[in-house]
Amino acid sequence: MTDTPNPKFLGQTSALPSSPEQAELDYVPNPRAGTLYLVRFAAPEFTSLCPVTGQPDFAHLVIDYAPDATIVESKSLKLFLGAFRNHAAFHEDCTVGIGQRLFDEMQPKWLRIGGYWYPRGGIPIDVFWQSGPAPEGLWLPDQGVAAYRGRG
Repeated sequence: MTDTPNPKFLGQTSALPSSPEQAELDYVPNPRAGTLYLVRFAAPEFTSLCPVTGQPDFAHLVIDYAPDATIVESKSLKLFLGAFRNHAAFHEDCTVGIGQRLFDEMQPKWLRIGGYWYPRGGIPIDVFWQSGPAPEGLWLPDQGVAAYRGRG
C-alpha cells in the first residue's frame, strides 16, 4: 500500500450521526488492489423506524462487495448504519439506499446487499439489491441468513 490512509473516525471518539444523510463514510486504499476477493459485513442488529407508525423496525443486513481501488473503513460504516436508528423509511428504501450509496461512493467492482427484516404487521420483508452481475471467478458464499420462521 503506497498511500497512507487517513480515516476521520478510526481511533477517534465519534458521535453517532443524526441522520444517514449527515453520516460520512471513509474509504481507504485497497491493500490488495488488483486481486479479486469478497468482503462481507453483517449487521445483525440493524434498526430504523417505520415511516407510518414511528415504531422500530429490525433487520439483519449482509453487505458483500468486491473491492476495486478502495475499501470502506468499518467504523465509519458502523456509524452510518447506526444513523438509521432514528430514520423513518420503508425497508426497501433503507436496504437499497445503503447499497446504492456504498456502490456510488466506493465504486467497487461489485456489491450486493441483503436486508432480512423481521415481521412488520405479521409479514417479514426481505429486500435484495446488487450492482449487476458478479465478476467471473468471484466466490459468492450464501449470505447465511435463514428465512424467517417465527418461533418454529
